[in-house]
Amino acid sequence: MKRVLTVLGVILGLLALSLAAAFLYFIGVTRSQRLDPAKLALSESYIAFCDASGNEIATGAHEAVLFDDLPAYVPNAFVSVEDKRFYGHKGFDVKRIGKALLKNISAFSFREGASTISQQLIKNTHLTSEKTVTRKLKEFKLTAMLEKRYTKKQILELYLNSIYFGHSAYGIGDAAHYYFGKKPEELLPAEGALLAALVKSPNRYSPFRDAEACLTRRNFVLKLMREQGYLDEAAYDEACAAPIPARPHPLLRGNSYLSLVYDELETLFPGIRSGTYGAVRVETAYEPALQEKLDGLQADSDLVALVIDAQKDVLRAIRTTVGLPKRPPASTIKPLLVYGPAIEENLLSPATPVLDAKTNFGGYRPDDASGATGQYLSARYALSHSVNIPAVKILNALGVERGAAYLRRMGLDVDREDRTLALALGGMREGFDLKSLADGYAALANGGTYAASGTIVRVTNRKGDTLYERTPFKTKVFSEETSFLVTDMLKTAATEGTARKLKSLPFAVAAKTGTNEGARGNLDAYTMAYTTEDVVAVWMGNADNSPVNASGGGLPANAAKDILAFLYKNSYPSDFAVPSNAVRLAYDKETYEKEHRIVRADPAAPLLTDPEDYFKTSAVPTEQCMRFSRPTIALPSISVKNGTVNIVLCQTEYYDYIVKRENRGHIATIYSGSYCECICDNSVEAGESYRYTVIPFYKEHEGEARELPLVKIEATSPIPDDWWE
Repeated sequence: MKRVLTVLGVILGLLALSLAAAFLYFIGVTRSQRLDPAKLALSESYIAFCDASGNEIATGAHEAVLFDDLPAYVPNAFVSVEDKRFYGHKGFDVKRIGKALLKNISAFSFREGASTISQQLIKNTHLTSEKTVTRKLKEFKLTAMLEKRYTKKQILELYLNSIYFGHSAYGIGDAAHYYFGKKPEELLPAEGALLAALVKSPNRYSPFRDAEACLTRRNFVLKLMREQGYLDEAAYDEACAAPIPARPHPLLRGNSYLSLVYDELETLFPGIRSGTYGAVRVETAYEPALQEKLDGLQADSDLVALVIDAQKDVLRAIRTTVGLPKRPPASTIKPLLVYGPAIEENLLSPATPVLDAKTNFGGYRPDDASGATGQYLSARYALSHSVNIPAVKILNALGVERGAAYLRRMGLDVDREDRTLALALGGMREGFDLKSLADGYAALANGGTYAASGTIVRVTNRKGDTLYERTPFKTKVFSEETSFLVTDMLKTAATEGTARKLKSLPFAVAAKTGTNEGARGNLDAYTMAYTTEDVVAVWMGNADNSPVNASGGGLPANAAKDILAFLYKNSYPSDFAVPSNAVRLAYDKETYEKEHRIVRADPAAPLLTDPEDYFKTSAVPTEQCMRFSRPTIALPSISVKNGTVNIVLCQTEYYDYIVKRENRGHIATIYSGSYCECICDNSVEAGESYRYTVIPFYKEHEGEARELPLVKIEATSPIPDDWWE
């Protein structure tokens, strides 16, 4: 018995020492922690938004919402899902802590949380979100102090005004405006439950990102409210039947542009709408007149249209009826994924011939919109007319991974599952949003340098101090000469290719169209157009993937044309300058058409007979044609018939010929002139042998003499006197 008491005493002693050590550690860690009433005060902020000319266009006022102004079911929705014993505990839910502790011990992690509304308020206003023991101990101390100083109603009021609801909405007031276009006091039970559903994970449960997950979570909150007595059965049924919002309400944002400004501002200054930074002035690149032009565009489907200043990398205006959805890019991906990288890697030039014939790429058999031609097409023609098979062939030679690496440098990341040859035609499960795609085209307009476009130029505080000034991070993706060559090919698309609706514009513009076809019709229609100054991008489609009565070269191209005409109604942009590392060269037409090779044209060739195109100086054709400076012909054929020598020339355009005859040391010129199919010599004598030489000429250039086989004129028998017998 004595031994048992001794062991028990040791255990109790160790336990007491452990508790003492833990208490001392708690004291040490939390010694400096003080509840700061200023951090808990209901804060209000004022944000002034200005356009590109400095005129104020909107304000973002974050107003505090009083608990007594809210319908009872709104705070009750938060209590039911976040802290059902809120009104009964002193800041800590012991039962919940015990359950969470057991789960965390079994999982060897801090996976399960047990924070009450009071603890969450302290974390949001006084601490960080890191999951450490030290932070948790500080939270315990401050929560206990909070519960002593403030009533439950005050705590809940502060909590509702400080939590984040996603999409730059801080506090119940912002959230009510953003999601429903209402004042907080006007919220219905279903709406209050949806806002409470967002708190756990605003991004995951956003109705605009995952409607199904949002609806499930909202109805879960409503179920808890019914079970805890906050809703009767009739109110519960009515709330469950209510739809969730399909898109942000426009009352708060003003227009599509301001929505992006808010998102960018929140990235630059997290929590700015909660009043942390006080009153600020946000200078943007927004142009009201251009926005009005975009807002006037007509479409029978969802529409996104935008204009980016390619030199400053800022968004000038945007119109969208559906946010910025990610969609398969169709053929608009070709310049960025296929042609640009292939030219950069010296695998291609605008003149490179590619056979447009059906090919089986390991089971993948792409086809052109109108069927394969079976002919060799130049890369310029294939891109400007958006021919599919050549694009796939080029990507196959380049390598999908290499092409995708170029996209990644332009902020266009491709999932591994999408890295197949179908990517050459924009075949993707999700795709890119139009702004990201337009940023890639801005790199081409800007000499191959990429920078993600933004909306905010400068942010200043009430004193006029600059808190932020735009300095975009730039990445060199393509060389200047590659960008120029791709751009020049896309200028062809705008004059005679799929974007030829832009042909009548009186200034240089490069463009690419794209159409994504589905089983029931077209699903996406694009036109991407740019000048030396701006990128104009237009997408038409439907968020629900229903077909649209549009193709890339149709309605979107007309819309892009109208926008470009508006942009440059007073002055035209300059043309794209030829960089020093690009050169325009002529290449031999005959070799190109017969052998499908690019050979530099003969300097002596007739003017305007050989085609020309641009080449990188580092990748000009090395072989040169000499057909005119060194005329060469195939060996002519020679025969004798009825005492006449017949020489048949091989036709070669533009050549003149001299034909000489040698007999018994005597040389005579029997012909001198232009091409003649057959040259006849009947001034020969029977029994004699002759040797002929044919010499081709082009102007002053004498070619290689071709010596023909020796011919002998057979002697004819005399007519006998009795020929009649």
